[in-house]
Amino acid sequence: MLLIDRCRLTWPDFRAEYTLAVETGALCAVVGPSGGGKTTLLHMIAGFEQPESGALTLDGRSLLPLPPARRPVAIVFQDHNLFPHLTAAQNVALGLRPSLRLTDAERTAVAEALDAVELDGLEARKPGEMSGGQRQRVALARALVSHRPLILLDEPFSSLDPGLRRGMIGLVDALRRRRRITVVMTIHTPEDVMEVADQMAFVADGSVIASGPPGRVLRQYDDPRIGAFCGTG
Repeated sequence: MLLIDRCRLTWPDFRAEYTLAVETGALCAVVGPSGGGKTTLLHMIAGFEQPESGALTLDGRSLLPLPPARRPVAIVFQDHNLFPHLTAAQNVALGLRPSLRLTDAERTAVAEALDAVELDGLEARKPGEMSGGQRQRVALARALVSHRPLILLDEPFSSLDPGLRRGMIGLVDALRRRRRITVVMTIHTPEDVMEVADQMAFVADGSVIASGPPGRVLRQYDDPRIGAFCGTG
């Protein structure tokens, strides 16, 4: 289980304090207004932001002393962060070994990750030769090949058209169920995850103001921030 307990971060113009629990193997969709602190939450879990107080644990182990590279966490960014001069297979291999000097077993793992995201046969293509959806699949495969138990997705599919976006969300859902991976995903279109997310966390003003089943969270119109987000305020 991922447990975040009163993790506080402060800047001159923004303050955040997060408390959230996500069960192992769950898909938690993080929604809320722009600038409310969704990406900051993911960056804190990944280790790119360090809270000044609070606790952050995964399966009982504190993540706070660990630098980003040593955390059992993989993150996929909105711009997918692929290297244009490398092939799809090489970009995925970076999730295992930055030197790209792979063992036979690691090459097999890269091929299996590409197959899992339905990119079998496209190993030699470079990002510029792929569609937006295919590039996002490469980034997802790179996260999967690391075999880390927690994957963070920061608005990864926002540039895709609605049909492709829903297809990618369905793929993420199938993969996390098959591999029992915990997924925390920020998304600005909550309607796309209503049927697949186990949990929704509504983040605004630097805190998780509601968490639970998606339908229940989005019906809490008594909070004006949720009402405004849903168009009922």
